[in-house]
Amino acid sequence: MTRTLILLASSLVLLSCNAPQRSSPASTAKDSLASTTEIFQAPDTNELKNDEWGRMVKYGARLIANTSYYIGPEGLVSKNLGNKMNCTNCHLNNGSKAYGLNFFDSHRIYPQFRARENKILSMSERVNNCIERPHNGIPLPLDSKEMVAIVSYIKWLGERYDPKKHEGYGLKSIAYKGLQADPERGEKVYAKHCKSCHQENGEGLMNADKSTYTYPPLWGDKSYQEGSSMHRVLKAAAFIKYNMPNASASADQPVLNDQEALDVAAYINDGRIHPRPKPKHTDYENLKHKPVDYFKGPYLDSFPAPQHAFGPWDEIERAMQELEKSSGK
Repeated sequence: MTRTLILLASSLVLLSCNAPQRSSPASTAKDSLASTTEIFQAPDTNELKNDEWGRMVKYGARLIANTSYYIGPEGLVSKNLGNKMNCTNCHLNNGSKAYGLNFFDSHRIYPQFRARENKILSMSERVNNCIERPHNGIPLPLDSKEMVAIVSYIKWLGERYDPKKHEGYGLKSIAYKGLQADPERGEKVYAKHCKSCHQENGEGLMNADKSTYTYPPLWGDKSYQEGSSMHRVLKAAAFIKYNMPNASASADQPVLNDQEALDVAAYINDGRIHPRPKPKHTDYENLKHKPVDYFKGPYLDSFPAPQHAFGPWDEIERAMQELEKSSGK
């Protein structure tokens, strides 16, 4: 498994760009769209002119690719990140890979309501959300050159994206109905497909000068926080299935099946064996918005936290649907 899995969570994740919905716990995109749609082809920064806009967008691209170098713990510009991961570790190919937590439609749909924070967030606030959670950092000033550059890059990348004509934004869905994630089975999947890159203890593999990661950590104190998007098993499994191992998996030809993706996501995110940084903030203060696969209570239903985290999720979803009906919503 490659240069990826992180931050998420966020998540983590300018994807999570759609507010969580009870009917779609993995915040997934449609697998089958109208035959008139096509996979969006992201533009190349070489198309940009050498003017103010072009230079700002290119700086944003560099920040996504080399986040730690610019704003990491030993950053050239600032020291906003708490770890040495880069945005592209989760937002694959600098946020330009179809179904790889890309930015294709992000700028268009923001500002939007975010269930985790229980409020409307701007695009810039969403960027800081990732800096704080998956990167365990402190927010960038909203008017800083770095924030403006990142948002400019996100806007530019998706300017030609039309959700009526294109597909590729979001995550492809997995068939989790009737399934339950098993961390013990997931350990075997990890050993076979992930360990060679992310290492036996999930610590990731740093580059030669120790400035950042070639393969990011998946747990431990240098990885993403609890409650990040990638800390949710259903969301992590949807990302893993169609992107991991990075050298061989694709949206059209995944290496893992649904059960294997769920199992390895459970193994990676099992807090009983794999600690990670604790959040400094409250998540989902409005419980009706809490995702079905969130690892920690309280919940509106009576199902235990392990079932929320690892499934099966079917009866939890049915219970929540009944609760919504009874409340008149």
